[in-house]
Amino acid sequence: MPLHRLDVPAPRRLPFAIGTFDTIGPLSRAAYPHRHTFYEIAYVTRGSGTHVIDLRRWPLRPPHLCFIAPGQSHHWQQRRQVHGCVVLFDEAFLLAHPEDRELLRRLSTHPSLPLSGPAATRVDGLLSAMRTEYGEAQRGMRSVLQAYVHILLVHADRLPAQEPPDGMPHPEAACSRPAAVAGQFVRLLERPGAAAARTVSACAGELGVSTGYLTAAVRAATGRTPGQLIRHAQVLEAKRLLGGTGMTVRQVAREVGFADPAYFCRFFRRETGASPGEFRREAHELPDGDESTTVR
Repeated sequence: MPLHRLDVPAPRRLPFAIGTFDTIGPLSRAAYPHRHTFYEIAYVTRGSGTHVIDLRRWPLRPPHLCFIAPGQSHHWQQRRQVHGCVVLFDEAFLLAHPEDRELLRRLSTHPSLPLSGPAATRVDGLLSAMRTEYGEAQRGMRSVLQAYVHILLVHADRLPAQEPPDGMPHPEAACSRPAAVAGQFVRLLERPGAAAARTVSACAGELGVSTGYLTAAVRAATGRTPGQLIRHAQVLEAKRLLGGTGMTVRQVAREVGFADPAYFCRFFRRETGASPGEFRREAHELPDGDESTTVR
């Protein structure tokens, strides 16, 4: 299954994009099943068709919000004149509000939320303010956008959850043991300090499955291997510590499971394209920039 990534020229600074379905590009309305490595919030204001998310079919009845989490399969069927706003961002964008990950996970289990008049007016205002902030690209843009996303998620979480109009999910969408194991693995990595000294075999043992089973289950659910997700968790925690604390690079390395700081620096550069010191300087000193963003 195709895996789409958020392609941002300077992802260490602002892994985020917002625009219309037209300005984001044709992949925002892809008619074939695919997964993302990033989060997507789609606000559909007009159009018809069906949005299929993890094999559950949600007829388009605008206005409504759609939430797609990394690893979920989705596509659009029989879409006609679909209009609205699309917001894209990855895990690194949630550093200021880590609790938003739980909100997004909860929202993605009931991903289509129809909006009443007052709720639609509120969402319209938030997204309009987000687009203005993103377009002006002023100093402090990152923190303002993070705050707007947080407010949007809180408001969405207050709305009543909806089930697909056709009742039970498609038979293939029934929760399977591999999907459950993959979910347990992801939640395992989100525990405080969980990224340190984690190995695939240790995680498999903790979950009571073989390494091969865990690898197959996680790859099927997310499009990535357990090793890739462990490295992602280590990088994410390192970014949090480098950008939000005064810990030395040696201390950060130890916190995320590296006894050798030099090896940690090589690992961090390979995964992010910057050294720990360069990342910290950009996080602390550089204003948010204007970056063109595409999905691929």
